[in-house]
Amino acid sequence: MADELLEDALGTSSLSEFDRAFVMELFYGCLRLQLALKFLLARLVNKPPRPVIADVLKLGLYQLFFLRIPAHAAVNESVALARDRGGEPEAKFVNAVLRRAGREHEALLAELQATRETEPWIYHSHPEWLWKRWATRLGHESAAALCEWNNQPPALYLRVNTLKTSTKPADVLAEPTDHPLCWRVTNASGLFRTRSFLNGEFYVQDPSTLTAVDVLDPQPGDAVLDLCAAPGGKTTYIAQRMQNRGRIIAADSTNSRLALVGENCRRLGVSIVSTLACEGTRLDRCLRGEEYDRVLVDAPCSNTGVLRRRADLRWRIEEEEITRLASLQAKLLDSAAKFTKRGGILVYSTCSLEP
Repeated sequence: MADELLEDALGTSSLSEFDRAFVMELFYGCLRLQLALKFLLARLVNKPPRPVIADVLKLGLYQLFFLRIPAHAAVNESVALARDRGGEPEAKFVNAVLRRAGREHEALLAELQATRETEPWIYHSHPEWLWKRWATRLGHESAAALCEWNNQPPALYLRVNTLKTSTKPADVLAEPTDHPLCWRVTNASGLFRTRSFLNGEFYVQDPSTLTAVDVLDPQPGDAVLDLCAAPGGKTTYIAQRMQNRGRIIAADSTNSRLALVGENCRRLGVSIVSTLACEGTRLDRCLRGEEYDRVLVDAPCSNTGVLRRRADLRWRIEEEEITRLASLQAKLLDSAAKFTKRGGILVYSTCSLEP
């Protein structure tokens, strides 16, 4: 996962908050606009450079074409990086390519702009198959708007944990949203080192992900089954809605995934959750005869509704996966129905846009 790679790299760095933010912009920007950057690079080189130098060039091109970075700074830093990762010949090569890009900036930009009509998946930097799928179903204009949305850096939100506090954490800069428990973070600097985070007063979570639990409407004293629980955002919100009274079984496929659920429960002060490592389609082997007041199936899916937040995902998903995942979701839903009490509530949710 791209997020985990970046977190590991920044976790051991001594960069200032400003430099960390710049690294994140370069990292996620180059991931999102990978296809557009490849298009530009192909017009500047006759033979593809080895992968590490190609990445250095993409970093430079991203700064030259999509950020307001002075050209000399973008070129010089890219050359220094190429020298460090390759040697003097490759540093000279990067210097020549990026200086040419600077000279031909307007012509190259015009070529990229032209693909908006001829090959829009390049301009919007989405897989060709996904663009065509959306354009067919949604129409060209709506598909373009969706892609443009996906290419914008996502906002960061927090959910106030009412098991610990009743108000927005005082040490976090944030503004209210339409959801009474969600706040949009306006300055994320040091967010995960704040006293309120360490004390479990909030969980970083999009307002849209709360909807499934709001529809589930768990009540204090309920027995709840969360079928695909990791990493625990919805599980802990269910517990919060239940005022930490009742019983929640948080099931997922592996103990390693469920470790995240346990970790989040401990930080947030949730004590009514029991974890169960079991495939959702095989729960009858572990929960024979049990029934629950509320059952949540937040099913594994193609995640096409969250490509804005998961920048690398668009390059990993394949069209065939949609059919496979739809079949799996049907099996999970069938399994979940067996554990739902008569008159109980079963909620099926995904973060996919696909039929």
